[in-house]
Amino acid sequence: MSAFFGYVFLGISLAAPIGPVNAAQLTKGIYGGFGHAWLVGLGAMLADAVYMLIVYLGVFHFLETPFMQTLLWSFGCFVLIYTGVDSILTAGKEVKMKNIKSNSFKSSFFYGFLLSISNPLSMMFWLGIFGSVLAKTVSTYDLDHIILYSLAIFVGLFIWDVTMAFTASSFRKILTSKLLGGISIISGLSLIGFGAYFGVQAIRLLFF
Repeated sequence: MSAFFGYVFLGISLAAPIGPVNAAQLTKGIYGGFGHAWLVGLGAMLADAVYMLIVYLGVFHFLETPFMQTLLWSFGCFVLIYTGVDSILTAGKEVKMKNIKSNSFKSSFFYGFLLSISNPLSMMFWLGIFGSVLAKTVSTYDLDHIILYSLAIFVGLFIWDVTMAFTASSFRKILTSKLLGGISIISGLSLIGFGAYFGVQAIRLLFF
């Protein structure tokens, strides 16, 4: 049982570092409420599941090729800079909560999925961390335990998702429109910063 909770804590630790998904959750939660922030996190969890499955199937060797890495860095650069610029441009407009609430929950879910699945750092993180965890687990436990501990990681991810959604939706009750706009700008700059970093990595792979 202690091993199970250890993997739950690992899941929380994997989700906790501030990155594009957490920034998006804060923005969605502040503007749209708990449901939108929660679904951004769920979308990101689906992307995490895809990466875990890739590691489990051993396909990550294909993703380690220079061509695929360049493609992933470039795609991540485009997605993050685009969403970052959009966040900044939106911040300059008057905040209308009812319009934000009317956005479909489906769009929030796929927004989180796209942010995570297009993030090469997320991919490399999962390939490195879960790959090593899987290697250790396979050498020690049977298939049932592998499935159990993989689910434990997802329990940790889910706990962090709910925590972030609750925090973001709580903030929206005490923030003014100007502060909301400022948070959107900061979030947008953060996403652009991540995107620029991804672009630099793509250029390095192409020309150096």
